[in-house]
Amino acid sequence: MAKKKISVAVVNLAGEKTGDLVLSEEVFGITEKNEQVVHDAVVAQQANARQATAKTKKRKEVSGGGKKPWRQKGTGRARAGSSRSPIWVGGGTVFGPDGNQNYTISQNKKAHALALKTVLSQKVGKGLIVVDKIEQSKISTKEFALSLKNIKAEGKNLLVVGLDNENVRLSAGNLDKVEIRSVDNISVYDVLNANNLIISVDDVKVLEGGLK
Repeated sequence: MAKKKISVAVVNLAGEKTGDLVLSEEVFGITEKNEQVVHDAVVAQQANARQATAKTKKRKEVSGGGKKPWRQKGTGRARAGSSRSPIWVGGGTVFGPDGNQNYTISQNKKAHALALKTVLSQKVGKGLIVVDKIEQSKISTKEFALSLKNIKAEGKNLLVVGLDNENVRLSAGNLDKVEIRSVDNISVYDVLNANNLIISVDDVKVLEGGLK
């Protein structure tokens, strides 16, 4: 694949254009849909987030049932040895979850990287907002909400900021349509689930370096 270059506008949090940034086509220029690897990446993430908390009681775990319900013969009813039987209401469950389920699904690194590059490429021109610097002098949700309006970030937003950027993280954390991720923790699902990907110039370079 030819390594062309793609240019996108860079803005500040006031919504003013401050320049242009050349993106690597290897990361932001994937034209194939690659639907299968994207699907696999989303399924793997959601499956790995599941907790094996569901549990049913087996026959030996159900309380009661120590006494034979009725005598073996002469009642006209079917033989029964315990009310713990799975065929009884309130009895044990035969093949229910036991709390040790493993829902883990793996995807190899190359396939996951291709999936991430594919969804990132789909955001170019359709929701990729590159900001020169994402920073605030103080914690203020109102101020950050105004910044989102300035850069025309409408709908769901995926904000990429570092863990050390406390003012922005705390300000944006109060907004219900903003998901915050560090540059090394962006998932395929996160990108797909957002209308806009808001990222700084420095983090774009870090992202490109990790995916090339």
